[in-house]
Amino acid sequence: RVQAFPRTTTSATTPGRLSIRRDMSNNNNNDTNDEVARATAAAAKDPATETIFDKLLSGAWPSDVVYEDDWAFCFRDVNPQAPVHILCIPKVRDGLTQLVHAREDQKDLLGHLLYVAKEVARKECPEGYRIVINDGKDGAQSVYHLHLHILGGRQLQWPPG
Repeated sequence: RVQAFPRTTTSATTPGRLSIRRDMSNNNNNDTNDEVARATAAAAKDPATETIFDKLLSGAWPSDVVYEDDWAFCFRDVNPQAPVHILCIPKVRDGLTQLVHAREDQKDLLGHLLYVAKEVARKECPEGYRIVINDGKDGAQSVYHLHLHILGGRQLQWPPG
């Protein structure tokens, strides 16, 4: 169902796109069940464990970068759940594995991430978008590094889950 072509690392000054083809009309329960299974497995891991996002940030793994600044890193999801699916993460995790663990001294960072997500979404999804934060096992969080999903490019449904 997913056809990915070679990815390249890009920067905010040289935007690129990851070419992925996926039939979004057939998002079935298997995709949901797989994500729940990944979330259950991830919840059992030590939160200090290196994540896929650490590998992307370090450059060990390539990513299709949409936006980057001193605090935020946004890139296209390799398993998109909508025609536009971008993740925004803080560059430094600093204990921010889940939103529930956010500290008062991280309020500026959290606001910055939301503002950056809005700016990216405005460009990528001019007709509208959804920003999602999955938190914990029951929230189907599969990577324990806080991240915002930007979803758009089609009419989204309600309720979402």
